[in-house]
Amino acid sequence: MNKNSIGREIPKKIEGIGELEPYSGAWTKLKKGWMDELTSPPPNKAKMPHAVKLCETLEEAIKKSNPKDGMTVSFHHHMRNGENILVRSIDILAQMGIKDITLASSSLNESHNSIIKYLEDGTITRIWTSGIRGKLGQAISSGIMDTPITIHSHGGRVRAIHTGKISIDLAIIAASAADEEGNATGSIGKSAFGSLGYAHIDSQYAKQVMVVTDDLVDYPCYPLSIKQIYVDFVVKVDSIGDSSKIASGTTRITKSPMDLRIAKLGADVIEHSGFFNEGFSFQVGAGGASLAVAKFIREKMKRKNLKGSFLLGGVTSYGVDMLNEGLFKTIFDVQSFDAAVSTSLYNNKNHIEISAGYYASPFNCGCVTNKLDIVVLGALEIDLDFNVNVITGANGEVRGASGGHSDTASGAQLTVVVCPSFRGRISTINKRVQTVVTPGETVDVLVTERGICVNPMKPELEENLKKAGLNIKKIEDLQQEVEKIVGKAKEVKYSDKIVGLVEYRDGTIVDVIRQVIED
Repeated sequence: MNKNSIGREIPKKIEGIGELEPYSGAWTKLKKGWMDELTSPPPNKAKMPHAVKLCETLEEAIKKSNPKDGMTVSFHHHMRNGENILVRSIDILAQMGIKDITLASSSLNESHNSIIKYLEDGTITRIWTSGIRGKLGQAISSGIMDTPITIHSHGGRVRAIHTGKISIDLAIIAASAADEEGNATGSIGKSAFGSLGYAHIDSQYAKQVMVVTDDLVDYPCYPLSIKQIYVDFVVKVDSIGDSSKIASGTTRITKSPMDLRIAKLGADVIEHSGFFNEGFSFQVGAGGASLAVAKFIREKMKRKNLKGSFLLGGVTSYGVDMLNEGLFKTIFDVQSFDAAVSTSLYNNKNHIEISAGYYASPFNCGCVTNKLDIVVLGALEIDLDFNVNVITGANGEVRGASGGHSDTASGAQLTVVVCPSFRGRISTINKRVQTVVTPGETVDVLVTERGICVNPMKPELEENLKKAGLNIKKIEDLQQEVEKIVGKAKEVKYSDKIVGLVEYRDGTIVDVIRQVIED
């Protein structure tokens, strides 16, 4: 075992994965200005003039891709809990007897619970993803797989594909509209879901690419989110899923009085941080309180007649309203958090779809997260070093998503984490988080209903907030205060078996997830 720079024990090597590079600092690898890792070239392809790409069924299209044991299949998660192409595709591959599949979906939700049987029978043996929820997360935490899953950030996924760590054999891309050549979009059609930002890299690097749509339109389909030059097969199905289920759970603005109070405090922190200035850029992450901060920032911007530069990331209708009101010049949209956003994406030239690489990849000449002034993020728990866990719950089970958490925290000038001080009598502020996803050196301030804690690395920020009369506490004091209320949390029992690796965005390992043992 090696210890990484934040004291987490990382194995030197894991069977089936290879040697692991321990995390050495948020910007250590980027400071050089180049990357030592080789770039994996995209495949060369050719099609005869007027060749037919259309297939009658999803099964026919998959058969034409010549699936094989050991293949890597990728999907995107823009439909979130309404997505139903992934399970249908894996069902078909399993019926064909394909084994040892690496599943590389940009995220996995409860709608994918039914693939658990394929983890048991050897159909799926490896998983790369930014998040896992529901029974699937429970199964992985219980040790159902022999090889650990790899959790990556959204930017880290692009880096992994770009460098060949993820080598995709077949990318299956669900689109709400497409034409017979594979030009495709998520912004129109009966199942419109908005941006297709996570699928851009898959379309460019996969050996074979399949577009699946429930709205086959006349050529050419536009806007060109996915371009025909990358697409091998096109298939029309009855439904790609239910876009009304995109806005569920962490993507809805909260109505909880507690979360709204925390959100208001978070907005107060931003107002007095020194970064709430004309032309500022802004992102709010998934999670009730963090999304709700936008509501109060909107009011403050109107009151001060302040205009921002750009909104970034997961986009809600609330963000679209702020764009239409002229509060921000532009929205960069890698993921739409509700289906209604798709209308704006299609009609408004200032609402711009971007790829996950443009959004957050650390291995290019500057992703948009590097231009962020302020980001507001949620947390399952945070520790005395400001390390944040957004992947494992209080019982140690995988139940969340890395997403763009570490990407945005790394790039923003001000990273604000908002969360209640405890949930269900379990403290969210602990001496040591169970799993580090975002290292504390990239987190500036924690906002809870009981007080605000500033990272000691940011004394000027603390001074600004104290001058504004905000309730500033040391995080050690807040942790002890909460512990007196809720008591010490019951210690989770783990075995030595590693069931998951948490990659930092640069590919180093920031932490591992171990098998949970039930009492």
